[in-house]
Amino acid sequence: MAPPHDPDFLALLARAHQATAAPLPGAGFCQLADRLLALLFPERAPRPLPNADALAATLRLLQNDLAELLQAVATPAEAIQYAVASMAALPVLRQTLLLDAEAIVAADPAAQDLAEVITTYPGFYATALHRFAHGLHRRGVPRVPRLLSEYAHQRTGIDIHPGANIGPSFCIDHGTGLVIGETCLIGARVKIFQGVTLGALSVGKHLEGIKRHPTIEDDVVIYAGATILGGSTTVGRHSIIGGNVWLTESVPSHSRVYHKAQIHVTRTEDPAGDIMFSI
Repeated sequence: MAPPHDPDFLALLARAHQATAAPLPGAGFCQLADRLLALLFPERAPRPLPNADALAATLRLLQNDLAELLQAVATPAEAIQYAVASMAALPVLRQTLLLDAEAIVAADPAAQDLAEVITTYPGFYATALHRFAHGLHRRGVPRVPRLLSEYAHQRTGIDIHPGANIGPSFCIDHGTGLVIGETCLIGARVKIFQGVTLGALSVGKHLEGIKRHPTIEDDVVIYAGATILGGSTTVGRHSIIGGNVWLTESVPSHSRVYHKAQIHVTRTEDPAGDIMFSI
């Protein structure tokens, strides 16, 4: 039987494979992130750990596993340094995530309690993975932060670039279709609904390293379907951005920005007749 492709093509592929470094252990990083959340929040664990000694041993194991995984993108010495720094940041990470969970409980009338938010809410999960990935991003770890953000994206439908800087008490309500770009700056106590885009006015490789995404100041609410674009666009504190708003310029603090649609509803006199909605 003849080979499926000619020898020149196979030789080309062989050279490409030989020149490529070892593949990134994506599944390992994703599993480690989930193990880390289970350590920080026993509500997410198959079984809570019994005592401080077990917790310390688990932390050491997580640190060693992270250092080993990071050797796919860094030298052994750098990998250990990144892993130690990541584990040292866990107390602050947990406290910040608790503030996020509390913000969701306070804002969402459907939320029963912290345990429900921590274990079931996609917005909390996406935020948790983002904060871990953002820490790696700030330390200069290549590729891995984006891998974790895409893992959260696949699981939740929420797309947050690891470079985005998000303040405490962040609340994502529902969240499906939410996009937050790399150079976004988001303040404290911000609430965002599903389908929101915090993006760039234009996309081009020459814009690399330039602030392309908006700044959202403290205590802002952004409702479903709103699109806010541009690196120089700032939404001032205590503002409300209504659903389906398209915003490409800054608004001052305490602003109310709404998209006004004309909706006409007509109905025949006979309830059994046709119902027509014109939007």
